[in-house]
Amino acid sequence: MVTQNNENGKLPPHTESYWRTDIKFPEFPGLAEDIHVDVVIVGAGITGITAAYLLVNEGLKVAVIEGGKVLNGTTGHTTAKITAQHDLIYDEFIHNIGRSNARLYYEANIQALNFIKETVDQHTIDCDFSTQDAYIYATSDKYARKVEKEAEAYEKIGIEGGLVDSIPFDIDIKKALVMKNQAQFHPTKYLVHLIQLITEKGGLIFENTTAVNIETGEQPVVLTGEGGPSITANHVLSCSHFPFYEGLGLYSTRMHADRSYALAVKANKKYPGGIYISADKPTRSLRSVTVNGEEIVLIVGENHKTGQGIETMEHYKALETFGEEVFGLEKVVYRWSAQDLTTLDKLPYIGELTSGQPNILIATGFRKWGMSNGTAAALLFRDIILGKENIFRKLYTPSRFYAHPSLKNFLVENANVVGQLIKGKLDTPKTTPEDLSKGEGAVITLDGHRKGAYKDDKGKLHIVDTTCTHIGCEVEWNNGDCTWDCPCHGSRFSYTGEVIEGPAEKPLQKYDYKMIDNLTSEDSGY
Repeated sequence: MVTQNNENGKLPPHTESYWRTDIKFPEFPGLAEDIHVDVVIVGAGITGITAAYLLVNEGLKVAVIEGGKVLNGTTGHTTAKITAQHDLIYDEFIHNIGRSNARLYYEANIQALNFIKETVDQHTIDCDFSTQDAYIYATSDKYARKVEKEAEAYEKIGIEGGLVDSIPFDIDIKKALVMKNQAQFHPTKYLVHLIQLITEKGGLIFENTTAVNIETGEQPVVLTGEGGPSITANHVLSCSHFPFYEGLGLYSTRMHADRSYALAVKANKKYPGGIYISADKPTRSLRSVTVNGEEIVLIVGENHKTGQGIETMEHYKALETFGEEVFGLEKVVYRWSAQDLTTLDKLPYIGELTSGQPNILIATGFRKWGMSNGTAAALLFRDIILGKENIFRKLYTPSRFYAHPSLKNFLVENANVVGQLIKGKLDTPKTTPEDLSKGEGAVITLDGHRKGAYKDDKGKLHIVDTTCTHIGCEVEWNNGDCTWDCPCHGSRFSYTGEVIEGPAEKPLQKYDYKMIDNLTSEDSGY
């Protein structure tokens, strides 16, 4: 267990997601030999597990592989709202991609919500599913005008909802917009049940099996690295958070990674029901859960680009302060963080990896709304593989391009990457290993080289090279989660250098790592 050495008020000393507690997760072996299946799915989160469930029900032979443990990625660190209210998005979509496409996006997410509800009902899944109205609220005149524009967009595309002047919290708002009949649930309880159904129908699941590359062809082959076993299939579904294989899709240049933070708190005031998100920034998102008969409030927000910005512990403290002001906090039970990817036009990429590769499909860029978008992706995957028409296929296709805002955002995001790359290379930290206290990490200078160091509770130093093994940017220390985070494409590593989150596939090295080391490796999808 990793702890921080700073004083943090009511905040727990270590991070732990509520969705990962008190759940008996099934365990699966690693892939031990080459196999051949109809469909191989890379990634055991909501997209991959839902897709496997749908495809085994169609009689297909399916294998799911996961680099770590099932449901331990973004799905295990979500807010678990199931809604089509994805912040202020529909007015923007109408202007950028057209009214009909904005309506299609809404329909796809409502279809996903209804699918989850029907699946819960069909299998009597105990996962705390409940219907809730969803609200987006503004506390300033600037964002009140944006909420009013969003309400006009709702009317244009036929979304049930409307403007309200108050919400049942001690928050002085200017305006709020409600979307009726949305939902929330316990995601890991739901997906553990689907995993059981998958294995009962012969689906294969392998943990601790990292996919690193694909040999393309009529029957693509997923390679698992270091000469490990491979999987040959008719279709490959890339459901890892960041695509483990980019091909010529250049996804590293077409998305950016954001981190956000969550507290599960025992409050002094009763939660009034509903799910909420602020239009103003920094974001504040609210919902409740019941833990051992007690009501717990989830407070989420404070998003920023991964590896950039202020000390990350400050984000947890800001949420704690907000919770204290609105609810009065008796106790902070859990804290954790999550990572999400945003595409150039804010629509997920779901479909063929690149035009003309119908047997390699990807789903990525859910922009914090993975419960509905991930389910929508699985439903679309099923129809593509079965050769069925799907009205959402063109909307989500990764090969799409809207001149506005895609071109502008492409230039902005990649200028940011270049800036971060140069900044990291020029950084000459003055901190030395002797400056670190127990439970503290930092970028240091060691023998004239830039290194990363963490001193654990026993005083042992853990030294890593700070060059990210994706494309060579320099990672920064995340003191809130005790991780090394890359500011370019969002790769994250443990304090010992092990990969927590891609696109990096290899751990941080102990020697002086160079970008060319990865670019010249055959054992990489980049």
